[in-house]
Amino acid sequence: MGEPEDPALSAKTTGSKLLLPVSEFFGFPLDQVNFLACQLFALAAACWFRLYLRPSRANPRVRHAVAALLGVVLLIFCFGWYSAHILLVVLASYLIIVKADINNVHRYSMVTAMGYLTASQVSRAFIYNYGVLSTDFSGPLMIVTQKITTLAFQLHDGMCKKSEQLSCKQKPLAITERPSLLEYLSYNLNFLSVFVGPCSNFKEYTDFIEGTHIGRRLRHHSGTRNGHNGYEKTPEPSPVNAVCRKLLVCGGCMLVFLTVTRSLPIKYNVDPHFVSRAPFLTRLAYAFFSIQAARPKFYFAWTLADAVNNAAGYGFLGFGEDGKPSWDLISNLNIVGIETATSFKRFIDNWNIQTGVWLKTVCYDRAPRHRLALTFILSALWHGVYPGYYFTFITAIPITMAARAVRRSVRIYFVGFRGLKLGYDMVSWAATQLSICYTVMPFLLLAVEPTLVYYRSMYFHVHIISILAVIALHWKHKPSKPPATTKRFSSSSSSSSSSSPGSAQCQPVHSNNIDKVD
Repeated sequence: MGEPEDPALSAKTTGSKLLLPVSEFFGFPLDQVNFLACQLFALAAACWFRLYLRPSRANPRVRHAVAALLGVVLLIFCFGWYSAHILLVVLASYLIIVKADINNVHRYSMVTAMGYLTASQVSRAFIYNYGVLSTDFSGPLMIVTQKITTLAFQLHDGMCKKSEQLSCKQKPLAITERPSLLEYLSYNLNFLSVFVGPCSNFKEYTDFIEGTHIGRRLRHHSGTRNGHNGYEKTPEPSPVNAVCRKLLVCGGCMLVFLTVTRSLPIKYNVDPHFVSRAPFLTRLAYAFFSIQAARPKFYFAWTLADAVNNAAGYGFLGFGEDGKPSWDLISNLNIVGIETATSFKRFIDNWNIQTGVWLKTVCYDRAPRHRLALTFILSALWHGVYPGYYFTFITAIPITMAARAVRRSVRIYFVGFRGLKLGYDMVSWAATQLSICYTVMPFLLLAVEPTLVYYRSMYFHVHIISILAVIALHWKHKPSKPPATTKRFSSSSSSSSSSSPGSAQCQPVHSNNIDKVD
């Protein structure tokens, strides 16, 4: 989206051409116009769903059926017959859930969903040869893959494992019986999250459909603060303020995209004239600002998807310390956390949050060894088959290891001094943002040749520094007494476990917690 659109693709779509006049009038590709129209329709439908199809007026079966039906209609409008790929993998996965040995259902589901997704990604790359539509069917297929595998692992947890074998985060989410076909279709294809997600847990979704999603959290909050009788006095919070705030963020992101992003094309980083003539610091600065300018399109899509879920009444997390309701249960990003991140992990924890949670749920927490490497490999495979994705995630491994080593070995010398700590945080912020820029550039360039051109123009400096840091600081990686910040985190986690139900008992909302060393 950051570069001028190919005219051959501007009117190309696999879905409806009803909005072609709108596409031609505004000069946006038709596939993007269809996507935005579907999301805006979903936003309006979500408001109707909350107000006129609320649990007190409609039983769960009706709500499940309407959510799934609207999702399928939007898929067909946006992707045409290509939506059959999504329906096919969902139905095949349900057969596995119902017919397969429960002891292996998670393995079969993972192989089926990831295998189909990978085959689709390969054909997508072959058919379009890097000239991909920005919103093709592989996007919803990626979301469905997350949901299919999440449900399968949680079903295996609930039906094959004893309670003591599950972690405190796995216990409340474990599924103890196979879902019905209607529940399964609704969970995977509901109109709230079928395009962009985010992926949520099956139990939380069914609580929302059945009308207990907000009530449970209110009951727990009021019971903690006022005794159990306080629940009756606590009104159900409205998502209107949260939705309006997130729509304002979407408007700001769209404005930045239209005015800034298009003036800083990513491909200019590998322009032969620019690479050969511009000084290193100029190339570094342009790479930094072009990557910063590329983020608003992701902010827009994820924030709008979050607003759609909230508008339907889904996503209530609880009350914050200020007593205000939080609607960030399934938020996919924390923009402030991203832009102020002072560590590689903190950036990852706040970017594409629910995908990070999914990777942790199905891979990191369950892999017997090499957890970090396997998690990055799964992430790359899930994103697609373009070489740039693998450059990005393989590059992220030594950078993550170096960031851990530096923070464990160096940070302790600065935390006790306010001025030094501020200086350390500023340097950490700059190093983190430049490292992220260096790491994700291949993700946007996609192909091998431009990626190598870019890395050569940067002299592979982040690779070299990261590897040297890991080697130099390896001897210092010894278990040490946790710093005061860790103790405060543990204390806050304990207090949060007594004030928020379900998975919120174990970790903050904006933390994938892939590595406890921040």
